[in-house]
Amino acid sequence: MARTNSSRSSAASTLAIRDLHVYYGQSHALQGVDLTLENGVHAVIGRNGMGKTTLCNTIMGLLPVQRGSIRFNSEELVGLPAYKIAGRGIGYTPQGRRLWPDLSVHEHLTLSQKPGGSWTSERIYDTFPRLAERQRNGAAQLSGGEQQMLAISRALLQDPRLLILDEPTEGLAPVIVDHLQRLLVDLAAQQDVAVLLIEQNIAVATAVSEDVAIMVNGRIDRVMPSAQLAADRALQERLLGVGRHSHEPAAILNGQSVSDTKSDQTTATPVPSPSIAPARQQKTSEEENAADQFFVPATKWSRESWVYRQATRQQNNSGERPVPASSNKSVTTASSRSSVTTAVTSAISATQFSASSSTILVAGTFDTKALELGYIRDQIIARGLRVKTVDLSTSGQPSSVDIPPHMLASYHSGGANAVFSGERGASIREMAIAFAAWIVRQHDIAGIISAGGSGATALATPAMRALPVGLPKLMVSTLASGDVAQYVGPVDITMMYSVTDVQGLNQISRQVLANAANAMAGMVDANQKNPVKVASANQKPGLGLTMFGVTTSAIQKITSLLQDQYDCMVFHATGTGGRSMEKLVDSGVLVAAIDLTTTEVCDMMMGGFFAADEDRFGAFIRTGIPYVGSVGALDMVNFLSPDTVPAHYKGRTFVEHNPQVTLMRTTADENARMGDWIAERLNKMTGPVRFLLPEGGVSALDAPDQAFYDPAADAALFDAISQRFETTANRQLIRVPHHINSPAFATAVIAHLEDIQPAQKETRYARL
Repeated sequence: MARTNSSRSSAASTLAIRDLHVYYGQSHALQGVDLTLENGVHAVIGRNGMGKTTLCNTIMGLLPVQRGSIRFNSEELVGLPAYKIAGRGIGYTPQGRRLWPDLSVHEHLTLSQKPGGSWTSERIYDTFPRLAERQRNGAAQLSGGEQQMLAISRALLQDPRLLILDEPTEGLAPVIVDHLQRLLVDLAAQQDVAVLLIEQNIAVATAVSEDVAIMVNGRIDRVMPSAQLAADRALQERLLGVGRHSHEPAAILNGQSVSDTKSDQTTATPVPSPSIAPARQQKTSEEENAADQFFVPATKWSRESWVYRQATRQQNNSGERPVPASSNKSVTTASSRSSVTTAVTSAISATQFSASSSTILVAGTFDTKALELGYIRDQIIARGLRVKTVDLSTSGQPSSVDIPPHMLASYHSGGANAVFSGERGASIREMAIAFAAWIVRQHDIAGIISAGGSGATALATPAMRALPVGLPKLMVSTLASGDVAQYVGPVDITMMYSVTDVQGLNQISRQVLANAANAMAGMVDANQKNPVKVASANQKPGLGLTMFGVTTSAIQKITSLLQDQYDCMVFHATGTGGRSMEKLVDSGVLVAAIDLTTTEVCDMMMGGFFAADEDRFGAFIRTGIPYVGSVGALDMVNFLSPDTVPAHYKGRTFVEHNPQVTLMRTTADENARMGDWIAERLNKMTGPVRFLLPEGGVSALDAPDQAFYDPAADAALFDAISQRFETTANRQLIRVPHHINSPAFATAVIAHLEDIQPAQKETRYARL
């Protein structure tokens, strides 16, 4: 149990906190916290900025205590350094995971394992089979869920008696959340480790703990039975703000929406400059359209994700609010977050990026990088272009730039207090949300440039990703020589390595920053003088197609037959390719898709390097555009050089595609698992769907006399999809007795596209 006034003595408690006070400068962060933890899992929940992460860091000795006591197994921790506290038997998984990006999964576990402890690498792999599959992958190559599993495993390998988890389910898909929830229940049942769970997901917090402590303004406001809180929605709204602000667009971070609400917080509304529309001012027509296009209630507080489908004025003239596409709990949190991101992008893309746009944004943390950002600004102005400076600082220092931090913070759905919380990591995250919410309301952006280290990169790139493809976006970063996938995502952000740190001006930094400024000025100047013609009255509708080297013949045949009536956009299925196509689907650029090559699902499920994320097919679920799909290249998992293949795949069938890419044939069991997952996703699509199964083979290597020819494995894939697929008048599964690269299969694909896109069929025949 977790109590504020326990009847048991502190000596009998695993953790006893009494009258704990912590300050950030003059800000009183923890204001007399009292908490007693005995055994099992104990949840502490509350809005952002209430002091939960501060509490965790204080327990671990990372923050100084002004007054109070923290006793662990009767021993006082206050005043001990962090390494001694960890050595007493407390494991900590911080918010944000903080893994070493260049170390593999197995290297993380080997370094973390305590000799003679009850937790070993083998036990970790049994607990998290996904990590066993990915043990040779670097941490930067893992999905968010896999990274969280690794972060928790690293703490467990210290054989702790108390495990502190700070928001472990944040940003994870429901299937991963379920796995972590089961782990916590198992840990409680084994009674060999107590868990302090800091969580904003009420469903998880109440499911794994007997009591829940609610933190408000730096205090434990109350402790109550989990069942009581879980069953009382009104109480959740009153204590935690659930359901408030649900009319407001969720903000965007790292390609995701976050709408945790803070309705009880009061914020002084800043007075914006005349050139900036405040968050609650009269809405423009574009903003009103955006409000009609999506509606996402708070998702972080609940596992239910209600995604409202886009309803254009042409489709809905009744004046009624769009209806939910699905209320199914299995719609992923990532899906809902992505839908908000892309709906906002779609709403602004028509007005935000055009030849007449004239303002370049220079954005960054002006409290620490004013000299460097000012140098970039001056270089661009010297080219005769207009600049507006945007300060992303979270220090609270006064700012004299065009758009100061307090103005950006007012665009956060939870108000400025959500941004200026006093916790650096949380403040950066929330400022990035506010900046993205601000930027999608601007209508005169010609380009955006930023410079800085990891913090500035995390602050600026989410807003860049919210902007349309084609608008110049440049990030000068100390991280740009490494893996930048998490920053670039599926859009056209240019990353430039700073060489030296972005700290002061010297002969190197001046040249690099000047090159970046001139590159931005050149892109914007060229767009204004000679705009690329991307649309016209006779513009052909966009058609997305997915291709891999082993399905090239099919896509080439299909595009040759459809290029007269469609603007065919082919996406290489290397993980990012699928996400890029789906971003354009969400943005309204594509009217239909031939998703022939779904191989990214293989790598996602089997630990390959070209992996999709859990939101694969999500754009089609959200938008309902006509969809023709197939199982192209689901016979292979992609690794890099042979030494990157996990050891547990030893003895499998491999093909060296080139010295840098090694292909592994999937088995019947793996194919069945993929078939189940794909069918489940297809069943969520409400638009017209035709999914084709090429019984003659799914890739160039899956053919007679080829290395991956395995009819039994293919049959397992086809049967799994067939058994789970829910046929409706709008959703059909078609078996085609041809190889995927045969002309007959291409003909079948086109025929089924025309079946669900009759207008384009008429256009094709008219042109013939």
